[in-house]
Amino acid sequence: MIKGPAIFLAQFIADNAPFNSLDGLCDWASGLGYRGIQLPTTDPRLIDLKLAAESQEYCDELNGRIRAAGLEISELSTHLQGQLVAVHPAYDSLMDGFSIAEVRGNPQARQAWAVEQLKLAAKASQRLGLNAHATFSGALLWHTLYPWPQRPQGLVEAGFAELGQRWRPILDAFEDAGVDCCFEIHPGEDLHDGASFERFLDAVDQHPRANILYDPSHLILQQMDYLAFIDLYHERIKAFHVKDAEFRPSGRSGVYGGYQGWVERPGRFRSPGDGQIDFRAIFSKLAQYGYNGWAVLEWECCLKHPEEGAREGAPFIREHMIRLTDRAFDDFAGVKTDDSLNRRLLGLE
Repeated sequence: MIKGPAIFLAQFIADNAPFNSLDGLCDWASGLGYRGIQLPTTDPRLIDLKLAAESQEYCDELNGRIRAAGLEISELSTHLQGQLVAVHPAYDSLMDGFSIAEVRGNPQARQAWAVEQLKLAAKASQRLGLNAHATFSGALLWHTLYPWPQRPQGLVEAGFAELGQRWRPILDAFEDAGVDCCFEIHPGEDLHDGASFERFLDAVDQHPRANILYDPSHLILQQMDYLAFIDLYHERIKAFHVKDAEFRPSGRSGVYGGYQGWVERPGRFRSPGDGQIDFRAIFSKLAQYGYNGWAVLEWECCLKHPEEGAREGAPFIREHMIRLTDRAFDDFAGVKTDDSLNRRLLGLE
């Protein structure tokens, strides 16, 4: 059975109580009906990632504090650090803000720091008893997404070969820790759809720890079939963000958004239930394929207040969760059978 509801805390951290401490956030989330938290690893008020990788005592104490609020950690998140594993120079200034001050302005040092952060997260996840981790892939090719000017032959292959080379030792660290590394399929990352994820899998030799954080909002904004995506990649889906979106193209703009702000764009993120995504079908598909990870609310809405979105999110997820049946609905009309009866019914005896 899918676990939940859980909530990703990244968008709720603030300098005012209860959002400025782990204990405050846990009490707040628990009071709203959540049972899990996806924990970002960039804010020392929530977790000391290096200490978590080194100290079982610290991890036991951290788990104890969270469980005292009636919660569990669903996954750790290194979205920002994962982004920095692969950064094209055009984005250096924008991406520097994702790193610590000591490595800003030094792309090589920043990348090395990011790689170490991911390896620490693998070990910390193991010590915390987690089996999945949420992150981004980073991007070397994103600036070439639209094929104009024409991409030179071999450019895409070279980009994914380099991306795979950078991630392979990280994935090996997750293998050693027994934790799945789940890439959020997301615009701005080189892993932004199914085809690009398949290229990455080829580049890392189908690594068993290279998996998917499924977020349908990013698929509908690309006009992908987000339900067929589950059919294709369910064996690799190990994490799940419950985030809604809507896409309403016009004569003025479409998928690319015309450089407009989020409110004006045809494709907009919305709170669950306010957009166009069929979550009943999604939860059914995930249940059908035996997904047993967490359903995690990620609040990113261009209209609704975050606290309102959080308040609505727990019951929304709970109402969509499916308890799997242990018998067929027509068992009451079942017929006892054996091989001889089956052969007679087929006209073979």
